[in-house]
Amino acid sequence: MSNIKGQDILVLLKILVKEQNFEHWSYSKLAEELCMSSSEVHAALKRAHKSRLIDNEKNYVVHSALLEFMVHGVKYCFPPELGKQTRGIPTGYAAPFMQETIMQGNDLPPVWPYAEGTVKGISLQPIYRSVPDAAVKDDKLYELLALVDMIRSGRARERAIAEDRFTKILSE
Repeated sequence: MSNIKGQDILVLLKILVKEQNFEHWSYSKLAEELCMSSSEVHAALKRAHKSRLIDNEKNYVVHSALLEFMVHGVKYCFPPELGKQTRGIPTGYAAPFMQETIMQGNDLPPVWPYAEGTVKGISLQPIYRSVPDAAVKDDKLYELLALVDMIRSGRARERAIAEDRFTKILSE
């Protein structure tokens, strides 16, 4: 049995971004960009292969499997852990790319705790500890990770928007 971990999702989403940009990837390059060790990346890909989320021969993300997992599994495997008020990076419906799609209310937004964050909000534990560091380096990865958080912690409308967006991204 394969137990998917948060870092597996992070690695898969980064590979997806690289595939869409026609970039080559290696374990060491992924590790550096995701603020992980090469052995963590290797273990993540091993679990992803076992779970059939990445092709065993060609090492590309299996879009249909990843979409199914994102829509139906991620909210159960990685339930949201909300915490106290903190400074951080906005995520979920509060991410900058969602500004025109979802009206921001008066509630404090969900944020990944981050020392250099500029937004005050309610902490939402990311799926893996290096998510904030990796997200600030790559806008497209940030968008995908925020969509994951919309699915994990959003209301029905927010989840539907995130699922639709994931569907479009994975069919490109």
